[in-house]
Parts: sequence; structure tokens; C-alpha cells
Amino acid sequence: MSGPEAPSLATASPFTRAEMEAGRKLFAGDWQFAAAAGSAAALPRMRGVEIAVAGRSNVGKSSLINALTGRRALARISHTPGRTQELIFFAGPSKLTLVDLPGYGYAATSKAKVKAWTALIHAFLQGRANLARESLDKAAVNYQIVLTKADAAKNAELAALVAATEAALAQHPAAHPQVLVTSARTGTGIPELRSAIARLIKERGS
Repeated sequence: MSGPEAPSLATASPFTRAEMEAGRKLFAGDWQFAAAAGSAAALPRMRGVEIAVAGRSNVGKSSLINALTGRRALARISHTPGRTQELIFFAGPSKLTLVDLPGYGYAATSKAKVKAWTALIHAFLQGRANLARESLDKAAVNYQIVLTKADAAKNAELAALVAATEAALAQHPAAHPQVLVTSARTGTGIPELRSAIARLIKERGS
């Protein structure tokens, strides 16, 4: 492939074949836009398990959601950081919901709006008993670090970043210790992320 060297971390898959297949099946069904909430009052009723995707405004959260669900345009992708200013809910099979949170940093909007949606995010994270893994330390919900755009990094750079990130996670007891590396463009790590979500749902008995 052209461009940056394709990443290849020489580690065995932490997931069994059964878990990989469960992850594939979990996201093989129909996914649809379910709701958008710009205020705490507008949040939809809790449904099954929710996976919230949080990160900076330029990390490709919407692209990651599209890659997970196999839908190119399910989550709207913008070249202007900060365009997602609501919580966007996507409903899938098995009562699984993906939630695209407004990004932080680089947002092309006023500080007042950033403050408002930051408060909304915190209200959401603290008030959703069914939220699984993807959240913040202060919300007392465990979370998974997912590195995106892996195709833009060379092997050595990527390996060093993963090692540094996993070392930093030792200081965060709410964080899952394993870092998942993904690329929405090449598909790297997407099956593993699906499998991680399938394993989480099984562990929760949902």
C-alpha cells in the first residue's frame, strides 16, 4: 500500500476463534441511527448495553463506528473538528447501542458550547448504569483505550506508542490494561475490537 508503512504488531491475538466469530456476528446485523441528544433531558431511555466512544475531535471516532458496523455513512464524518455537538445513538442487534460523544480539543465552536456539551457528557456518563467500558475515570466506569488511524504510523512508532500507553494505564485502575490498535481505512484491529465488545457483553451476562 502507498503512504505510511502499514502497522504490524507481532503479538498473538488475545481472542479465541469463538470470540472473533461472536464479534463478527454481533456487528453483522442492521445498524441504524436511533437518537440525538443535545441535553440531559433529551437522552433516550437506556437500552441493553451501551458503548460510548470518546476522544479528541480529530481522532476519527465516527470513522471507527462506521468500520465497526460495516456501514460507510452511519456516523457522519466531518473534516472540521468539533462538528459533533450532540450525543448520537446508533442501535444495533442484541440491544447493543453505540454512542458517539462530542470530541474535545480542536473543536471549531465557542468555549460556551464546549462547556455545555462537556457538562452533558459528564451527566450521561454518570447516569447510565448500562454503560460499558468506554468512559472516564471520574465517572467510575471502566474503559478501553483504542488507538485509531494506525495506518498513519510506522511499525516502530506504533510499537513505542502502544508500550507508552500501556505503561501510563497502570496509573488508571478503571482502564482496561490492553490497548487495541485500529485503522478504519485498512480494517486493522476492527475484528479484535468487535471481539472485545462481544467478550464484554458476555462477561456482563447481557
